[in-house]
Amino acid sequence: MRFPTSLALLTVPLLLATSGCFAGEQAAEGPTSDRIKIAMLQPPRFGLTPFSDDAFKLSRWSTAETLVKLDADGNALPGLATDWTRTSDTAWELTVREGVKFHDGSDLTADAVVNTLTRAGKASPKPRILDGVQLTAQAAGNKVTVTTATPDPLVPQRLSSPQLAILAPGAYAEDGKVNPVGTGSGPVELVEVGGTSTATLDRFDGYWGEKAKASGLDVSFVPDGTARAASVRTGEAHIAETIPVSQAALLDPALLTEVPMPRTNTLYLNTRSGPMADPALRAAVREAVDAEEIVKGVYEGRADVAKGLLGPALPWTVDEREPLADRTAPGAANGASITIGTFTDRAELPEVASIVQQRLEDAGFTVKQDVREYAHIEQDALAGKFDVFILSRATVLDSGDPVAYLRSDFTCGGSFNLAKLCDPAVDAAVQAAEGAEAGPERRAAILAAEAAILRTDAGIPMLHERVIQADAANVADSVKDPRERALVTSATHLR
Repeated sequence: MRFPTSLALLTVPLLLATSGCFAGEQAAEGPTSDRIKIAMLQPPRFGLTPFSDDAFKLSRWSTAETLVKLDADGNALPGLATDWTRTSDTAWELTVREGVKFHDGSDLTADAVVNTLTRAGKASPKPRILDGVQLTAQAAGNKVTVTTATPDPLVPQRLSSPQLAILAPGAYAEDGKVNPVGTGSGPVELVEVGGTSTATLDRFDGYWGEKAKASGLDVSFVPDGTARAASVRTGEAHIAETIPVSQAALLDPALLTEVPMPRTNTLYLNTRSGPMADPALRAAVREAVDAEEIVKGVYEGRADVAKGLLGPALPWTVDEREPLADRTAPGAANGASITIGTFTDRAELPEVASIVQQRLEDAGFTVKQDVREYAHIEQDALAGKFDVFILSRATVLDSGDPVAYLRSDFTCGGSFNLAKLCDPAVDAAVQAAEGAEAGPERRAAILAAEAAILRTDAGIPMLHERVIQADAANVADSVKDPRERALVTSATHLR
């Protein structure tokens, strides 16, 4: 829900008081002076199971850890695995770190790693990072051998995905449910989840690495961007993620950090049914939308006009992308009736939807909107109930490599294929990119796959976002992560 600025400032205290938003208020009976209060954008949608996108919350809180970590350039670094070796085209051997305790007191072992990876492979739906990947794991001593059905040069990067975080065996129930409370291995322990409102984490003194400086985290889920921004201004939160552009001007610039990120605002067009099944009408949508108008008007210049699905957060895409030829010519809309869907959790998207609606009506379409909270619209979007869906989408969320995103969103078997695209040329191009070795060969294959997707007009990229994070003046060493994997670490504390 969007408020005029003046009204928002008056209503925020009431919103916070009546909704019980902030977990830090619940901890008033004990010492909280060095506890960090965090206001996050989206509440858990899948009970914080690591096999879903909720895994990125566990990662951002530093409560669940992966075998491999990534540096800023996407190179693999040791995590719960200390080293790894490729032993054949399809097999990798990893050494499991010794001396690691899970929060429930059990030990990290090779068998525990195999348990997690095996369950991830059998999960329904699978973690996105395993789309199209048949992965098996076997333990021997403190070694784990990970085998794939086909050669995969990015196995270490895949194992860095928060969706493959290693939890204690006790986290996994026979019915497939996963409970991360008290079962991670990070410097802070998840001790309580208040439904979709709050989460409480305490410092884990048995951590194998650098101990957390803060005594804990008090997390609140605040989908309303106005309230989230106000929470830092009023002292209700020390850190607030994803500040809406419209609210950034109301905060002290010294409290804000703006980071270009691999996140693209894209129109997903339903290629399976309805008017958008016609390639000429998809091309008409492409020609009608003015991305520069949206960047200037809605994002106040705090975004980059998209030249492709992948943006300037991956500089090589800008340098190496070739101009796209062989585009479908736009057809006449002739009053075709279409429905645009999007969600309110990202405050800019309803405004984007209104501008897109106006431009499509100018082009001859008859347009209506359906705008809800993401939790209430995702299933309809996945079911193909919209002709056009506007999504803010991270493009290298899982492995530091965009191929998983291209497969997930645009191939026949993709688990997040909102466009319902099933194009043999696209599938072949994505498959070629998956098998390419890291470096120039892989970059060229990725851009070829991007071009194949763009030619279908199933996904029409409009702009690449920048993340705006607000930290109170007394916050030290929080993380401003373009991949949205990290937010607080052992080093994060209050001055």
